[in-house]
Amino acid sequence: MQNGRNRLITLLTGFALIAAVGFMPSSPASAEPDIDDVQVRVDRLYHEAEQASERYNDAKLELKELQHDLGSLRSDQQRQDDRLDVVREQVQDSVVRQYEGQSLSAVGHVVVSEDPESFLSQLSTMSAFNDLQSQLFDDYATELKALGIRSDATEKRASDVAELEKKLAAEKATIDKKLEAAESLLSDLKAEEREAILSRGSLRAPSDVPASGRAAAAVQYALAQVGDAYVYGAAGPDAFDCSGLTMMAWAQAGVALPHSSSAQYGSGPHIASSDLQPGDLVFYYSPISHVGIYIGNGMIVHAANPSTGVAVANVFSMPYTGAVRPG
Repeated sequence: MQNGRNRLITLLTGFALIAAVGFMPSSPASAEPDIDDVQVRVDRLYHEAEQASERYNDAKLELKELQHDLGSLRSDQQRQDDRLDVVREQVQDSVVRQYEGQSLSAVGHVVVSEDPESFLSQLSTMSAFNDLQSQLFDDYATELKALGIRSDATEKRASDVAELEKKLAAEKATIDKKLEAAESLLSDLKAEEREAILSRGSLRAPSDVPASGRAAAAVQYALAQVGDAYVYGAAGPDAFDCSGLTMMAWAQAGVALPHSSSAQYGSGPHIASSDLQPGDLVFYYSPISHVGIYIGNGMIVHAANPSTGVAVANVFSMPYTGAVRPG
């Protein structure tokens, strides 16, 4: 009787489990990605890639200076090496003459000379010869030491160049990795969702900007690039990164800017946000990793990211750091 009751309980429990499973909602094998979440993640990846890109630009500027220094050091080292060769030859000739007996011969002439004036002349010659020989060895030691100093400096600068080139390669790898991750996230979205992310934040470029003088040339050039592609490290003619666009825009006005947002921040007087004028450079994030050009009415034109390219945006659409007036 007890065994029958146990079998009945087991059977009823099984039916209950089956019913419960039947009424449980089924979850899809792979959930659709949330567009807002993807947008946040893509924006973060693009920003991280741009940070690496601007560090890459900074490193390229530093590398250019190091390579210039290295060239100067190598030229200086070569000149010093040439001077050392001259002194080395003089020392060698002095040693050869000494061992060929010229020094002993001079002594002999002094000893046997009966003319007092000749005696004094020969003695002076002998003294001068010894002094010259001593001076030659001193000169050789001095030039050798100078060459060693230059050689060490050249070797150190060459090492700095090699280390910086490794840093450049690492930053480039970071850019590629972040960009690949962002593209992978976008590829998981449906076409219309992807288009919504890619087209967000873009404003229509104004047809008339109240800029004058050199600023007008910079603004007009930047606005003419709206729609061009964003490519890390690019500075035209058909693709730009943020500092590449501002650099080329102000180049049209005859103002040379470095290809680096952080370096451009030191290119002119700082301007309060309430005093912005068209042509001013506007900087974002801390540390600075993005720059655009103010075009008036609370808007900037900038090379935004690989999805958006060169576009017009609100001046406070990103974390604002400050502004500079070039020229």
